[in-house]
Amino acid sequence: MTRHAIPSLDAIRAGGKPAVARALSLIEIAHGSADLARLLDACAADPRGDVLGLTGPPGVGKSTLTNALISDARRQGRTVGVVAVDPSSRFTGGALLGDRTRLRTDPDDQGVFVRSMAARDRLGGLSDHAVAAIVLMRAVYDLVVVESVGIGQSEGDIAFVADTVLLCIQPGSGDSLQFMKAGVMELPDVVCVTKADMGEPARRAMADVAGALTLAEHAPGDWVAPVVLVSAASGAGLADLAEAVAGHRAHLAEAARLFARRAAQARHWVEDAVRVRFGLRGLAASDVDAALAREGGPFGAIARIDADLDARLARPH
Repeated sequence: MTRHAIPSLDAIRAGGKPAVARALSLIEIAHGSADLARLLDACAADPRGDVLGLTGPPGVGKSTLTNALISDARRQGRTVGVVAVDPSSRFTGGALLGDRTRLRTDPDDQGVFVRSMAARDRLGGLSDHAVAAIVLMRAVYDLVVVESVGIGQSEGDIAFVADTVLLCIQPGSGDSLQFMKAGVMELPDVVCVTKADMGEPARRAMADVAGALTLAEHAPGDWVAPVVLVSAASGAGLADLAEAVAGHRAHLAEAARLFARRAAQARHWVEDAVRVRFGLRGLAASDVDAALAREGGPFGAIARIDADLDARLARPH
């Protein structure tokens, strides 16, 4: 029994935005409780929506693009949850920029929910709380958009929560060259060159990225990331972007690829949580697969391994 009453997934789905807001708050204040782990595992086992992860450097236009994606999804009648991951304040640990201020949503629209979350000390941009929030929102909304912190090359965390990773590149900034140098060609499922209204620099950036992608080796049947030129402000290229994302979704639907991707992500969450708390020795001493099988979900597995390792450490030597 915990101090905080943890609702069921059905209650959260029926309760609208207030219920989602309360559940997301519980992720922080009831962190580590068995009841919360059971709720999050129920969410992980019953995903309702697709997760689209946006990454790219600051100023590339991720928030403008997110606004366009929200509007497009709502026109289709799809509900949308947004997790906007901000850099953290060094003093409070809270979100520093508040991405919600850059997202134009109707507060009366019950089909859209936006939450800013701090990256905390994670270079990849996703704290444990952010991962849990994405899992919960994925079980409630038809589409979850995750806008990452955008700090440059250390953005691989987005691949461990998103079904489709959308890398945004700005023309004329050298981002396309960084893309080739950094060895991140395997990260995106779709590449979006923003600010298409810049004309020739945008077309040149698109050609550079397309050329870089040809350098990567692909096995037969592998997905090859398409490169799309978009102006979120004018709407140009948004239909092409939607087609590219839908194409990747269809690819995942074949041969149980989506199931395999999400299973690998869940295993990574467990490994990462154990590594962060107990280091590589703690991870080596843990049987992640056995914990996942026994507990039925990643959050219960994390709690089980934590308890086992704590008990070992408490034993006299």
